[in-house]
Amino acid sequence: MSGLAEAAVALGYGLASALVPVVNAEAYAVVAGQRGGHALVVVVALALGQTAGKLFLFESARRGSGRLARKVAQRKKSGRAAARAARWTEPIRRWLSRRRTALPTVLVSAAAGVPPLAVVSLAAGTAGLRRWEFAAACLSGRVIRFALLVLPAVLV
Repeated sequence: MSGLAEAAVALGYGLASALVPVVNAEAYAVVAGQRGGHALVVVVALALGQTAGKLFLFESARRGSGRLARKVAQRKKSGRAAARAARWTEPIRRWLSRRRTALPTVLVSAAAGVPPLAVVSLAAGTAGLRRWEFAAACLSGRVIRFALLVLPAVLV
């Protein structure tokens, strides 16, 4: 397969894996690295696809946060459900609303997967993080993650 075709497939796979949890970009990266070929192209294309998908989640959360807040205010949750939701969402949102902690959190999440990047993407969208900062941190972390997965396969 040519480098351009590999890049297109990896880009699509990365986008799909960002939006559909059962599609695993990490497994694709390892298999692509074992096949040889254009490993660097695959790493960058997967990272770009994943970043595009996470930006979709980020923007969805950003645009939907006002509507969601209005719906929650209209329909009160039970006391237990509200407490459980607040226990998880508020600390993450506060953490991501501070500039000095937001970008390292996105970078670590994108590179290590802890906390899950899908959750961080949604929380960052509601916390008011700048789109380009989120995209740069997410892309950097994803390139690091996929490069670390592909490197052993390429070196063997």
